Amino acid sequence: MQLDRTTTAVTLVCVLGGSALLAVSNLLYPATSVLHVPDFVISLVGKYLCYAILALAVDLVWGYVGILTLGHAAFFALGGYAMGMYLMREIGARGVYANPTLPDFMIFIGWNKLPWYWYGFDHFLFALAMVVLVPGVLAGLFGWFAFRSRVSGVYLSIITQALTYALLLAFFRNDMGFGGNNGMTDFKDILGFPLNRESTSAGLMLITAAVLSSAFLLARAITHSRFGRVLVAVRDADKLVVWVVSAVIAGIGGALYVPQVGIINPSEFAPGNSIEAVIWVAVGGRGTLAGAILGAIIVNLGKTWLTNALPEIWLFAFGGLFILVTLFLPRGIIGLFAARPAIRGAPEAESSAAESAAREVAG
Repeated sequence: MQLDRTTTAVTLVCVLGGSALLAVSNLLYPATSVLHVPDFVISLVGKYLCYAILALAVDLVWGYVGILTLGHAAFFALGGYAMGMYLMREIGARGVYANPTLPDFMIFIGWNKLPWYWYGFDHFLFALAMVVLVPGVLAGLFGWFAFRSRVSGVYLSIITQALTYALLLAFFRNDMGFGGNNGMTDFKDILGFPLNRESTSAGLMLITAAVLSSAFLLARAITHSRFGRVLVAVRDADKLVVWVVSAVIAGIGGALYVPQVGIINPSEFAPGNSIEAVIWVAVGGRGTLAGAILGAIIVNLGKTWLTNALPEIWLFAFGGLFILVTLFLPRGIIGLFAARPAIRGAPEAESSAAESAAREVAG
């Protein structure tokens, strides 16, 4: 238990303290200073933290409920689209066609009226509500039918992947009203703050770090409660609660992702994105929460470096990493640290509630 508290504290310090340090170095030191952190680093870190939120959501249902989800990218993308719709409405008459109501892509394909489902997205609070409700309601309906039908194991995994693929095909269509293949881009500002300003990028990164920390504490509270310890044995209705919470967390991650990368398109629904998220969790440590965060950041750091230095070997390295972790580190990277006290024979080497739950799922 002491080890678990230490892991929690270290995770929060790294996420919040590291983000704050980067923001200070970016904003307070001039570009000529060796202490200055470039703007592109701030954007990258913000993106990694959004991925960590998605990984945390995946670990909550895979590591503790035993649901191997291959479709959580769908909830991430839906949250992103909800935020993208607000950002498009925020452009107003500053678009290429100077229409105060219709986004540029609608005018380009010949639309002359705003679809009803775009109403309200000119208000930030309404958009935030949709970021939560759209993934949450979809997850609730999907989970209710799946759990009620007693679908489980590999069949449930396949169905979750089919869900995200179906959404991918739907959002590719121009007549859906979400920008088709090109999606939404050319965002100007958020709540009046220009997105191309250094302080806005640093602020979004800090907000993302705070949201990730809050989601981590929420997930920890769920999994360390009595409810969490017996989660794998309780009724499907209780699993459904965690499934919906996980989807909402993923949707919030997607909403934070869009203003930081500047675009949202159907590729975010790609089944491969969901599979990547599962691999982040496996690499970091399934059923540990902190490991999911660690895995998302480490793998994406490696991806950024390799796709620039040796782009032709990235996929091989990615696959090789997953195989090596599966064979030699079944508890992920974080399992190395958790194992240290046991090797030394320290009395505090008791398994945490998270590790116990992960073993129950694996068994």
